[in-house]
Amino acid sequence: MDLSDRIVRYGELQPCKTAFIDAHTPGSDQKENFTIIGGGVSESPDQHVHISIPHGFNIGAAGQPPRCRNSLHDHHTAEAFFVLSGRWRFFWGRWGTAGEVVLEAGDIFNIPTGIFRGFENIGTDYGMIMAILGGDDAGGGVMWAPQVIEDARAHGLVLGDDGKLYDTKRQQRLPEGVNPMPLMSDEELAKRPEPTTAEVLPNHVARYWDMVALADRPPCKVIGATGLLKDRPGFEVDFITRASAGGEQPAAPHPTVLMPVTGHWRVDWADGHAILAPGDTMSVPENLSYRVAPSMTGDAALYRITGTGDPAGPTRVA
Repeated sequence: MDLSDRIVRYGELQPCKTAFIDAHTPGSDQKENFTIIGGGVSESPDQHVHISIPHGFNIGAAGQPPRCRNSLHDHHTAEAFFVLSGRWRFFWGRWGTAGEVVLEAGDIFNIPTGIFRGFENIGTDYGMIMAILGGDDAGGGVMWAPQVIEDARAHGLVLGDDGKLYDTKRQQRLPEGVNPMPLMSDEELAKRPEPTTAEVLPNHVARYWDMVALADRPPCKVIGATGLLKDRPGFEVDFITRASAGGEQPAAPHPTVLMPVTGHWRVDWADGHAILAPGDTMSVPENLSYRVAPSMTGDAALYRITGTGDPAGPTRVA
């Protein structure tokens, strides 16, 4: 079986700089958005989808130079990030002041639904974070904090209630029957929780070196009903190291995605194989057995995301 069309190489990712409403806002205008698997939540027709096969979840990425910020937003379904490179500050709440955490390479954050969240690259080089979004339609779009929409309008971008962006700098106007996306009311905003850092970190953040230690025998279950981060978002996330990579992986009833963090990995299946490097993404079809193991010496870890068939929705435990 030829799976070359189900492998997306890091160096071949096609970025979109006009994916979201803050694409003209100073401080956010240099970010790049990547849609790797699934339609994602881009508001721009410029977004390139690398693999459109439905998986029950979406895989994407965000690349940003230092001091570039992604504005406060929310989704109806899960949004989990792991850091591929760089140093990142994640913050949340109505104004982004309820709490924050700094993540390094390999760390993962399963952000609870129902809160505005944003992030910025606080490192010294271009950085990349990889994203897992629940559902084939990734929740149907993005909900922006009101100030983000207002700031964007001041810089020429208007989000229509059809979920599409219109750039007044390019003389684009909202079509007949399409109105500007309404701002969330004060009443709606008042219902949103403002969890503290102490409430969020123990339940939603896992650190790379802790997972390396925990994956010394079987893989470490990171996100799932019995995971370090207990949730049922429509997918499970496992963390695999050299020590826990042995043996054939049984065929799963749902698609599986392999995403190396460190090291080079060889994936073997009945009539083929591939070598994956950090930043590469491979979609393994349902009902296909395979083996995965490091192909070189040194540190080696990868994330495995598997669909579960659970309905995508708000953060919930088993």
